[in-house]
Amino acid sequence: MKLNEHARFSTICIHAGQEPDPATGAIITPIYQTSTYVQEGLGQHKGYEYGRTQNPTRMTLERNVAAIEGGTAAFAFASGMAAIDAILTRLEAGDHVLVSDNTYGGTFRLFEKVRRKFGLDFSYVDTSNLDLIGPAITPKTKYLFIETPTNPMLSVTDLPAASAIAHERGVRVVVDNTFASPYLQRPLALGADLVVHSTTKFLNGHSDSVGGIVILKHDDDVEWMRFVQNAAGAILGPMDSWLILRGTKTLTVRMEKTNENGLALAQFLDAHPKVKKTIYPGLPSHPHHALAARQMRGFGGLISFDLGSLEAARTLLGRVRLMALAESLGGVETLISHPAMMTHGSVPPERRAALGITDGLVRVSVGIEDIDDLKEDLAQALDAVKG
Repeated sequence: MKLNEHARFSTICIHAGQEPDPATGAIITPIYQTSTYVQEGLGQHKGYEYGRTQNPTRMTLERNVAAIEGGTAAFAFASGMAAIDAILTRLEAGDHVLVSDNTYGGTFRLFEKVRRKFGLDFSYVDTSNLDLIGPAITPKTKYLFIETPTNPMLSVTDLPAASAIAHERGVRVVVDNTFASPYLQRPLALGADLVVHSTTKFLNGHSDSVGGIVILKHDDDVEWMRFVQNAAGAILGPMDSWLILRGTKTLTVRMEKTNENGLALAQFLDAHPKVKKTIYPGLPSHPHHALAARQMRGFGGLISFDLGSLEAARTLLGRVRLMALAESLGGVETLISHPAMMTHGSVPPERRAALGITDGLVRVSVGIEDIDDLKEDLAQALDAVKG
């Protein structure tokens, strides 16, 4: 199963990095659940020595996702946060990272509560406003770390323009592409240098695996990440690697349905009298709608909407029946959450307020159920909200 060099996206997702098992001809990469490998003699082995350093299932996933994102190489880690932390090991005490201000709460916690203690410096700007990026870059800035779309306000950053600003100043661009998935957006082709995913989300797509992956463009980054993955050891296990490989095979069809459902549900919420504001890049009212239409292939499955108060949000979240109240996103089932108390609970209240993460804000990760069932579930829950 040799891929043509001009193979298209869905074909790459299904076949890239994968060959039939040489021992049996199995078309699906086996789960190599082993900690070590027998060597034929001293210094003689088959390319595999120890499970932390090499695992065939994990390495197949890494080749697959590197091809999907159009990168030189990829390295899989035990979680999305472990992947982001691995990126930071490229830096030294005194280095500065400029970050999208509406970054995920766990990323903010890692930067401020852990890595700042080790001498790294972080500052935050609205990267969707290109005028703010250049002035915030200092001589010590090494990374521009962009989330787009952001969590949960769904701001979109112009990646080619932001990358050009950073590169003019010798700064590498890291993009957290979790919310978009490679189906919607391929940051390396848009100018970024490193891409990170929580594979837990759209890449896996079935809410049964936790993991992270870094995709790299430059050879020096590749060599360092290969060293760090082995040296620090926060690797993705073979079972999780296999689950994500299963997920990437259906990424295209899942994201097509997610796009369709996401837009329809956003339009439903936008027209509902009890919803104060609906935030979704696919709506013409979104300030970055035109940019999202140009930069992304569809608008995705994340919607945020404001009901005006914590009481209203609590009522709705307590009344939904089909949608599951849970953290995470990107699965085939629809999840609903309260960012201020869940995903962004580690962010100080004053910072949440400045970002627009109000107590009435609700976030939906739209799954691939029948859209009429999703609308009916939200409709009956909204009926209980006091107008």
